[in-house]
Amino acid sequence: MKPEHTRVPAIQPLAHEGADCRAVASVLSRVGDKWSVLIIMLLIDGPRRFNELKRMVGGISQRMLTLTLRGLERDGLVTRTVFPTIPPRVDYELTDLGRGLAQPVKALGQWAFEHQPQIQGARDKFDERNDKD
Repeated sequence: MKPEHTRVPAIQPLAHEGADCRAVASVLSRVGDKWSVLIIMLLIDGPRRFNELKRMVGGISQRMLTLTLRGLERDGLVTRTVFPTIPPRVDYELTDLGRGLAQPVKALGQWAFEHQPQIQGARDKFDERNDKD
């Protein structure tokens, strides 16, 4: 059994002066994309199988889920465990580093949920003003 899609592209850091800013931008690019955030939130409660994640993350393709999980694994946020069963069972789980990230991600998600009506109201007002132009 050999995993597929093992070549995970590194996310290019944003152009900015200073190596520290580039390094941080690279990390934020990985953990800030929508699929990574959703997967991290789903793994907070414990390990999950690939197909379970695919069912839970609506709209994600198998390839995108694979690439996202590989990227999270590459960055040390997720571990991948293969069980020698027929068919093979593969579980994904947050590492200690990933669990440390899970709390801020969860807080951000909670903030977005609580403020969604205000944000939608602001969007509606903005669109209404700009539709008149």
